[in-house]
Amino acid sequence: MKKIILILILITSTNSIYSQDEVYSYIEKDIVNRIIIDKNYFLMTSYKFNSNEFIKTIGGFYEKKGERYIVDLEFNSNFRNDSLSKVEINKKSNWKKISLKENDLQGKWLMVGRIRNGKEQRRNLDRPRKTMKFLINGYFQWIAFNTETFQFSGSGGGKYSTKDGTYTEKIEYFSRDNSRVGAKLKFDYELKNEEWNHIGFSSKGDPMHELWVKRK
Repeated sequence: MKKIILILILITSTNSIYSQDEVYSYIEKDIVNRIIIDKNYFLMTSYKFNSNEFIKTIGGFYEKKGERYIVDLEFNSNFRNDSLSKVEINKKSNWKKISLKENDLQGKWLMVGRIRNGKEQRRNLDRPRKTMKFLINGYFQWIAFNTETFQFSGSGGGKYSTKDGTYTEKIEYFSRDNSRVGAKLKFDYELKNEEWNHIGFSSKGDPMHELWVKRK
């Protein structure tokens, strides 16, 4: 019995130590840089702390070598100016871990469709134009992008929580309208057939019922 308990403790500890789901932040002057990472995806966003002005966001699948993240970008909001499709980012000592507890819906999600007036409308997930939500340890970000053209259509993020079928977002940055920063939005959520049903009202107050599927 003691051996079984010890093995369980070791497994739990090992999983905790090697978990790659983390959120970091560091501040340079008045610019907040937030990094969200899971086992294979890296996302970094910069925005001004005092004015809430969105600056840029980048993200993509990565390979880690030591303290270096080598990221093949799927999106780069500044692509028109810098043409970057691949970056190397060194993890620095000023990165502060800000991860909160893991919640329901942890992971990467792609929008696969909507339900409007009782009718389901589906998207082809193989197309280059995508809308993704990245939810890790109490923080979220959504991004609309095109993997072929690098066209960036918008992004927003902040903190989130889940409780008793209610999903709550608090917006901390928004590329389209920074006047929405500080808003708290509540939605109903339900997992059906491995799809996330996201039901409520958009930041503009429009009713919505979105369907999302986990991305590997």
